[in-house]
Amino acid sequence: MLSVKKNTAGVSPTAKTASTADQPWSLDQHWPTMVANLADQVTEGVSALQNTIDLLLAKERITRQEHRALSVPVERLKVAGLSTQQINRFYGGRIRQSHEKVDIAHLVEGVLQERKNELNVLGIELRRKLKPVEVLVDPTVAYTLVNAVLDWGLPFGDRIDVRVDMNAWPKHARLQVRVSSDGAPPSSTAMLDSLSWVLIRQIAMTAGGIEIERTCTDEGVSFTAMFTRTVQAVDGISAVELSDDHSSMFKSLSGIYVLTVSPALQIRADVRDALREIGVMSDSVVDFEQARQAVRSRMPNLIILDAEIKGEAFDVFRRELLREVFEFPFVEISPDDSSFDMSGFGELSMAKVGRGNIREALGTAVMFELAKMM
Repeated sequence: MLSVKKNTAGVSPTAKTASTADQPWSLDQHWPTMVANLADQVTEGVSALQNTIDLLLAKERITRQEHRALSVPVERLKVAGLSTQQINRFYGGRIRQSHEKVDIAHLVEGVLQERKNELNVLGIELRRKLKPVEVLVDPTVAYTLVNAVLDWGLPFGDRIDVRVDMNAWPKHARLQVRVSSDGAPPSSTAMLDSLSWVLIRQIAMTAGGIEIERTCTDEGVSFTAMFTRTVQAVDGISAVELSDDHSSMFKSLSGIYVLTVSPALQIRADVRDALREIGVMSDSVVDFEQARQAVRSRMPNLIILDAEIKGEAFDVFRRELLREVFEFPFVEISPDDSSFDMSGFGELSMAKVGRGNIREALGTAVMFELAKMM
C-alpha cells in the first residue's frame, strides 16, 4: 500500500506555531477590510461603466433615452458604493471633525441646488421652507448627512418637502424631510433600512449632537433631525409684535386669508366679524367638500374648524391638505363657550376657542398660529 509522506522540510518551529491552523481565521476581524475593498471595487467599476455609456452617447451609438435608462441603475450603484465607503470611514473613526458654526438652512439650500438637475430628471416636485439656524457641526459631516437623507427618501415618492426651523422645545435646530407619492406605489428600490439609512444612523452616532427620527405611513416617509448644539435661531413667534393697539398688533397679518368650515350660520358670522376686526380676509363653507373646492380656488393661510364636524371626514381632509403643504395651522371652535387653549407644537396640535369666546379670543389664537408658521 502506497503512503504519502508530508513534506516538512524547511518548516521551522516558529513558522509552525504561527500557522493558520493554530490561529483560526475570523470574519469578525476582517469584515471592515472586506467591506472597504468591496466598496472601492463597486465605485471604480461604476465609474468605468458610466464613462463607457457616456462615450457611446457621444458616438451616437445609443439614444439619449437609452443613455438615461442605463445611467439610472449605474447612479444607484454609485450611491451604494459611496455610502458603503462613508459608513466604513465613520465606523472606523477615520473622519476628522472640525466643529464650526454652520447655517443649516444655507447648507441644505446648497445641496438642493447641486441636485436640482437630478431631481428635475427624476420628475421630483420639491418644496422647501428654510429658516436661518446656526449649529455647531462639522460642515462636511452635515453635508454628507443631508445628501444621505435625500438618497434614502427619494425612492419613496415624487414629492419632497424640506424644512429647516427651530423646534419649540427644546430649542434645537430641526431638519425635516417628508417624501410622499400621491397614492402611487414607491419605487422598487425603496428600503427603509437601505445603505443610505445605515449611513444616516452612523453619522448621527459618530458626529454627536444629532438626534434622528423617522416615520413611515401609506403616503410616504418622514425624517427629522434635531441638532442639539444650536447656537442661533430666528424665532418666528417674535416676528409678530404684541401690542394693545390693534393696528400695530395685527399689521403683520395683512394679506392673510382664512377659511372657516362650519354648518352653523351663527359660528360663521361670529368668526367673520372677529377676523374682520383684525383685518383678515375670510370665506366660509359648510362642509369639507365645499372646503376642498375653496382650497383648489385659493389656498388659505389658516382654517377655522367647527368642533361639531371634527371626525373621520376631517382627518381625510387634513391628510389631503398636508399633501399640498408641508405644515398647516387650524383653530377649532369648541362647544365649551369659555374655552381658550393655544396649540402645542406637535404636527396635529390645534388651538381651541370657545363658541362664546370668539370675539375676544379668536384674533389672538389666529395671530399665534400664523406666527408659528413664519
